[in-house]
Amino acid sequence: MIGLGGAPTFAQDADSYTPLGRIVLGAGVEKVAIDTPQAVTVIDQEELDEAQATTLADIFDEVPGVQAIGSDRAAGLSFNIRGIGDLGAADESKIIVNVDGTPKFYEQYRVGSFFSEPELYKQVEILRGPASSTLYGAGALGGVINFTTKDASDFLGVDDSNALRFRAGYDSNGNGGLGSVIWATRPSASTEFLAALNYRTIGSYEDGSGDEVPGSDFDAWSGLAKGTFWFGEDNEKALRLSYTRWQSNADDAEYSQTGTLSAFGTIDREIVDDTVVLSYEDPGLDNPWWDLDLALSYSNTRIKQDDASMPSFASPLWADTDYGYKTVALKADNTVEAYGDNWENFFTFGMQISHQDRIADADTGPIGFHPEGEDRRVGFYAQDEFTLNDRLTIIPGVRVDVVKLSPSDDVLNGKNVDDTAVSPKLAALYKFNDSFSVFGSVARTERIPTLDELYSTSAGDPQYPGGRYASVNLDKETSNNYELGFTYQKAGLLNDNDQFQFKTTGYWNELDNLISTNPARGQNVPVAYYVNIDEAEIKGVEVEAYYDMGAMFSRFAYNYTRGEDKATGETLTSIPADTLALTVGARNEERGLTYGWRGFFADSIEVSDVRYDAYNTQDLFVNWAPRDGALEGYEVAFAVENAFDATYQNNLSGDNGRGRNFKLTLSKQLNW
Repeated sequence: MIGLGGAPTFAQDADSYTPLGRIVLGAGVEKVAIDTPQAVTVIDQEELDEAQATTLADIFDEVPGVQAIGSDRAAGLSFNIRGIGDLGAADESKIIVNVDGTPKFYEQYRVGSFFSEPELYKQVEILRGPASSTLYGAGALGGVINFTTKDASDFLGVDDSNALRFRAGYDSNGNGGLGSVIWATRPSASTEFLAALNYRTIGSYEDGSGDEVPGSDFDAWSGLAKGTFWFGEDNEKALRLSYTRWQSNADDAEYSQTGTLSAFGTIDREIVDDTVVLSYEDPGLDNPWWDLDLALSYSNTRIKQDDASMPSFASPLWADTDYGYKTVALKADNTVEAYGDNWENFFTFGMQISHQDRIADADTGPIGFHPEGEDRRVGFYAQDEFTLNDRLTIIPGVRVDVVKLSPSDDVLNGKNVDDTAVSPKLAALYKFNDSFSVFGSVARTERIPTLDELYSTSAGDPQYPGGRYASVNLDKETSNNYELGFTYQKAGLLNDNDQFQFKTTGYWNELDNLISTNPARGQNVPVAYYVNIDEAEIKGVEVEAYYDMGAMFSRFAYNYTRGEDKATGETLTSIPADTLALTVGARNEERGLTYGWRGFFADSIEVSDVRYDAYNTQDLFVNWAPRDGALEGYEVAFAVENAFDATYQNNLSGDNGRGRNFKLTLSKQLNW
């Protein structure tokens, strides 16, 4: 077991049941979540399987401060963290999303930002707040979401050479189906391979009133191939190569994937998302100066659109077009360790280089609102983690990103933009005893404008008669974030075998120079497409609590967020409603049976003079994994979602939510 700086034994052993007891890999030195001086939640393989997620939007309900936004369509998914991430704005650059450490970024009008399949992943880490910028990139105003794909060793026992896992699922609302097969093999003690193939299909679902949500149907293939090779004197070094693909091809799909808007009509749309990662790990087991990680990655997301049904007026929207983002990135970091009689220190430093091409190849010529260009970045970062007497932990860090943005030759009045973003932070945690800790942090980050914000243009239209020109003089957005919280954990709270964990975080985020489309409508002279106009304040409280006594368990996640445009005093359109997620369940370890109830409660909220009513959904779930007999090796998961068929709409969604839905998933694994 990894040393965890004085964490209670139950926190180390409870990772199957308590997310606050799980190991966090992406915040620096590995530690359990409850001992990390940052709001972070880890979703593991067991939770991913139990969720029976149709899309990745289904896995975030029990994560305070985080939710998927847009729609439940395959191409409508984006994210909101702590009120950062707007259904109607290009906020993808304010939240960093990684797959196996590979940056994933996509921005297109009326389309989501992330395309993938839940079955590909074994773990998801959500790091909330701008302090995440140090290790992952300036501009993470909301935070970071790290997706980790499956490995062969996740399915192979110590004495196994091969494993096959079959998984099939069914959704009643939409008549959906899932087919998945995974093959894992270990031809030698130092080599393993995994191959996975998934197919998911679902029809348009109905809301609680029985009304069909148009265009919510989709079919998608996805796959993963990964090989890992260990070498060195004690096989301590690792070389890993992985390839992930997600692909969907839909005829007559809704043009607007982020929410139903029939005025946009339909279009044929093919989406292909590829991720390739080559990584090298050398922990330098007997060398405190050496713990090296290298990763070379390639991401290619492309969307081909044609045969639009709404060419009623001239617009590049309806043109046959190939959109895309291609990104090549290299990341390298090293950790130096030092120890004394009552202290330890871990110093991590590294660099990240990336080159991104934005593509929009239309048969009608250049598209002003989706300009092509290049984004080149070099980032340098350092983070130190000092612990004294297993009580006080102090983590300072800083990152500097040097960015060069270049438009294509087709952008009128475009010019290269060179800028630098600096992201410092200071975090600390103090343990009064093995049960009670306090923590806090101060972090600043700067977000350099994107290619879209700098170089978008448009001809004259009714709203902007004079047209709009490239906004090459935009200032950086800045975020100053302050956090304070405490944790409490206790083994043997009510009996000798139970455990309780609690973590709450309060935050206050000051945002300046927010970038917005130009409000100067009706001008007969050209105006800039984007301008810096807004100052905003976002504050809130997040609470996570878990209680487990073996035979019974419960989970509690509460989010309270308030955000205000300082110029107008109005609520920001990206602010989520207050939410509470509560789970109560029981398990019979001998029979491999887990069952329970899950409730999700959202308060009412008014945004831009639109009021969204409060709502709640109730789920029931049963999971059975027989331990012996003829059915050993099978797993059955059954759930009733939205059991009372509530009709509702989340304020950050463009559609009503899914009505009552029965889910059934059957899995079988063979090892030899």
